[in-house]
Amino acid sequence: MTTPFHPPVKRSVEIAGHKTSISLEPLFWELLKQAAAAEGLPINALVARIDAERIAAPVPPGLAGAVRVWLVGWLVSELSQQQPR
Repeated sequence: MTTPFHPPVKRSVEIAGHKTSISLEPLFWELLKQAAAAEGLPINALVARIDAERIAAPVPPGLAGAVRVWLVGWLVSELSQQQPR
């Protein structure tokens, strides 16, 4: 990828046996792939986990927004674990 500024790409995922689509920028799809690998989960399973957390929120955001926010939190956590203490 030459630039992070790319229109969202729509892909299908399966959550609890139901197919749905999510539109995310390629940068977020790549982060989702990395996070799923790091968590030892298929992408669908990670999205399902994020969806369950999203639904439990007092004011649930949309799924794509929830995925983006979760990924930023995951990335911050990953980076803080790499910092020498």
